Amino acid sequence: MTKFNALSRQYWPTLVLFAFLLASWQAAVSFGGIREYLLPAPLTVWNALWHGDTSWSQHIWTTTFEIIGAFVLAAGTGMALGVAIAWSPLLANALVPFLVFVNTLPKVAIAPLFLIWMGYGIFPNMLMGALIGFFPVVINTAVGLSQVEADMLDLGRVFSAPKWKIFLKIRIPNALPYILSALKITATAAVVGAIVGEFVASQKGLGYVIQTTQSSMNTSVAFAALIWISAVGLALYGAVVLAAHLWAPWAEGVD
Repeated sequence: MTKFNALSRQYWPTLVLFAFLLASWQAAVSFGGIREYLLPAPLTVWNALWHGDTSWSQHIWTTTFEIIGAFVLAAGTGMALGVAIAWSPLLANALVPFLVFVNTLPKVAIAPLFLIWMGYGIFPNMLMGALIGFFPVVINTAVGLSQVEADMLDLGRVFSAPKWKIFLKIRIPNALPYILSALKITATAAVVGAIVGEFVASQKGLGYVIQTTQSSMNTSVAFAALIWISAVGLALYGAVVLAAHLWAPWAEGVD
């Protein structure tokens, strides 16, 4: 109960703001003469969330699977590349310019290439999400592994610890706050990447739902799909925050 009261005190301004915005939105549509196909009222969107002809469970599952897959790919690849950069200056000189080049490529322009190479399916959308989200993990992992206090490294050398053990016992714990901060960014980037992939090449998923509503002007379903996308993204972000609290509680304030 004490923790609930603390959370209530912390987030009540956010709840009040959301309530005010929803009420203003409903009033603007109801009394302002705004047409529903331009801006549906919150109550209409709420009905679209639970009723209608849209098979929400199938689309939500597809998009969730893509987002989680994109996050796992981005996290795993990013941490592996970050370790390689921190481990070897030669690898760092070879990889960093290439990774910067890849990160500067317009991702929306790459999505049609994925369609040509791999066709329709879940995996291309995962790759798109991973491509958008992996770079912060690479940089933060490399920085966290490199920026270690000299005294800690000297202590490891005094005890004749091999390089791999210094990495395992000193550098990786030091890098955890950096990595976890990057994973929070990647959790949101994976959502964006998966939806971009669905816009370009998809036959199911929440991005596909938004695309199909354009021809029918069914704006309330599009808003409902956006809400489900946000819910999936918030759940993934919350899972990363929980993991950070459990695995590295000393990193809570590092972002």
